[in-house]
Amino acid sequence: MGAETLALVAAANALVGACVGLTGIAGFLLPMFYAGFLGLAPVEGLALSFAAFVVSGTLGCPAYRRTGDLPLRASLGLLAGSFLGALAGTQIGLILPADVLTVILYLVVLGSGASVLLRMRAGEKDEDTPTSLPGTGGLFAVGAVTAVVCAASGAGGPVLVVPVLMLMGVGPRMAVGMALLDSVAIAVPATVGYLFGGGVSAQVWGLLPVALLAHGAGVLLGSFNAHRINAPLLKGIVAVGSIAVAAIKLVQLAL
Repeated sequence: MGAETLALVAAANALVGACVGLTGIAGFLLPMFYAGFLGLAPVEGLALSFAAFVVSGTLGCPAYRRTGDLPLRASLGLLAGSFLGALAGTQIGLILPADVLTVILYLVVLGSGASVLLRMRAGEKDEDTPTSLPGTGGLFAVGAVTAVVCAASGAGGPVLVVPVLMLMGVGPRMAVGMALLDSVAIAVPATVGYLFGGGVSAQVWGLLPVALLAHGAGVLLGSFNAHRINAPLLKGIVAVGSIAVAAIKLVQLAL
């Protein structure tokens, strides 16, 4: 493991962490970086990515809690479903062949980018829409289903959970706050499962501290400067870029 690899991992995690802090999205780019750019095995990329999602979710939640946009009691059903779904999704990710897992990863990134664009058009116009919280059973089902997909593919959680919560009547800011907390419930079992059940190499264990420190620093830097940037523009750039890269990778795999 050379200094160049460490620098690339630190830079990617800091950049993605900053985007998460600024806009609440972009975590889904990390697995693609590890698999498509560094050439790590998909399971190793998932292990590093979900460990970073634990950090970004933990650091991002307090701000939404302070503004009243993170109802803890109402989120319990979502968290319980996501924890169980993540256990199942991680096992799926561990048994899938590497090439199949890679295709799923790029498809989810492609869909995630499209989801961001659609949410920008439909949801972010309704920032003042009153929130109507779904019942515990509905939130449990949402958490379980989305967590299976997230844990198996490397999607962090918010990019899938936020649009679903908004369709169920949850306001945009509260949907993001609940999804950030939910991402921790997904990432903890997924991190443990992939790190200890996926035959992760010593190199990946060596990358882990650098990745987490850089990602945490990026999230904090982004969150402190969120009011200074044009968040919709940055979200659009991330979404379009992720769609383009994922499409190129899928074409290359097909050839």
